[in-house]
Amino acid sequence: GGTACVVTGQPFDTAKVKMQTFPNMYRGIVDCFVKTYKQVGFRGFYKGTTPALVANIAENSVLFMCYGFCQQIVRRIVGVDRKTKLSDLQNAAAGSFASAFATLVLCPTELVKCRLQAMHEMQLSGKIIQGHNTVWSVVKGVIQKDGPLGFYRGLSSTLLREVPGYFFFFGGYELSRTFFASGTSKDELGPVPLLLSGGFGGSCLWIAVYPVDCVKSRIQVLSMAGKQAGFMGTFVTVVRTEGVLALYSGLKPTMIRAFLANGALFLAYEYSRKLMMKQIDSY
Repeated sequence: GGTACVVTGQPFDTAKVKMQTFPNMYRGIVDCFVKTYKQVGFRGFYKGTTPALVANIAENSVLFMCYGFCQQIVRRIVGVDRKTKLSDLQNAAAGSFASAFATLVLCPTELVKCRLQAMHEMQLSGKIIQGHNTVWSVVKGVIQKDGPLGFYRGLSSTLLREVPGYFFFFGGYELSRTFFASGTSKDELGPVPLLLSGGFGGSCLWIAVYPVDCVKSRIQVLSMAGKQAGFMGTFVTVVRTEGVLALYSGLKPTMIRAFLANGALFLAYEYSRKLMMKQIDSY
């Protein structure tokens, strides 16, 4: 599921990070794509793909594993049997709980990904003299400058994004599946309803938490150039100097990516899960 998500959405994610961190450099999504292609070439759209793959595979593995555990916790809290189907709202709460665990594996890999994606802009703006163009060079730079804890720059803003965001993510997904199922079993839905439901869930997530993600990207990228303020400090600075709309820079590529990538994520997740369950049942 994580692999499908990255392969489908990486170019749009790269545009999102560039526009969030350096909104004055780009007039919009088309301008960002054209300039990136002219300056760096097609490979520029896939900068940070390796850490993005690691991040998404690690995050979604932990997320969906913990989602199952958290569903059991929710069942205990509401006092129902282990096999009772949860409501859409209860599934949303379970997804929100699960995201807190996924954040711990996501934050370090996402920091490396964001820095690689915005390295060219950091050099153009004069914030750094020489950029690191490989995963290993970025990792080595973080360890030398900040030590192992440097990988957790932006952890609080990542948590602020993930916990409420995944409430809307799983809530939107389950609600959409309920709509398409129309009283029948949600497990019997075909690929198109699953794609649309995943896309709807992803869209709900990003609409709800986009300003938080914008602040997170700035903290993780701009901390390369020296000490960077925390979540509230960065948030206030952006609003004061650039206005509230700066917090929504890159929203358009994000929404395109959210629909496509999360549709692919849930389609791959549901079908791989069914395949694995058949394998288990056959034993």
